[in-house]
Amino acid sequence: MRLSRFAALTSAFFVTTALALTGASAAASAQLPTATGYVALGDSYSSGVGAGGYDSASGSCKRSTRSYPALWNAAHGPSSFAFTACSGARTGDVVSGQLGPLNASTGLVSITIGGNDAGFADTMTTCALQGESACLARVAQARTYIDNTLPGRLDTVYGAIAQKAPNARVVVLGYPRFYKIGGSCLAGLSDKSRTAINAAADDINGVTAKRAADHGFSFADVTTTFTGHELCSGSAWLHSVTYPVDESYHPTSAGQSGGYLPVFASAA
Repeated sequence: MRLSRFAALTSAFFVTTALALTGASAAASAQLPTATGYVALGDSYSSGVGAGGYDSASGSCKRSTRSYPALWNAAHGPSSFAFTACSGARTGDVVSGQLGPLNASTGLVSITIGGNDAGFADTMTTCALQGESACLARVAQARTYIDNTLPGRLDTVYGAIAQKAPNARVVVLGYPRFYKIGGSCLAGLSDKSRTAINAAADDINGVTAKRAADHGFSFADVTTTFTGHELCSGSAWLHSVTYPVDESYHPTSAGQSGGYLPVFASAA
């Protein structure tokens, strides 16, 4: 009888303790914010330049209703959506002007960044207007920047995101290769220039993927979805030189919905 009573008391003690600990854990969990909001950061590839349908309130940032962030938001209805990506943004612009909506309740962040730091617009202008030799030299300059300087700039951005949104899943998206080599383009840049530009895109994607991984972020590679839809493919999801000029070499609405959205959705 004494052993039975001791066993019963011991059992009751452990049950009571377990319930108390479980209750404390549940209470602690209940106090944690639910991370469900979505914040879209970055440059023109995230704001949707080239896709049309721009929100007039976004001004020169040219945020499009056809961009992958807007399309994902419409399909999934997160608890909140903040769209701060802006045409022309560099890493410093993200840190100084785009991170305001991030907080502990942010559950998802997307970003494309780095192309403008590496001189994307100037490189493409040089290649379009100044011939093969100047193009190759400017691409080489961009690749040196990507290898030597960009990693530190990305670290600064990713560190700031992690600090402000500690509970968020962060998806860093890359850039497509621009050209199908030996494709249907009979004029314009030489295949040697096009190959160099593609190599620079591979460089920036490689650096971005490594820095993202080191911060615990996901990297979403769009080169696969854009394969067969590069410039000179006959079914391009990228603008060539166009008007407005700032839409040149940017994804069309099909590039946003078919090239960026599925890759982001699978990683989000």
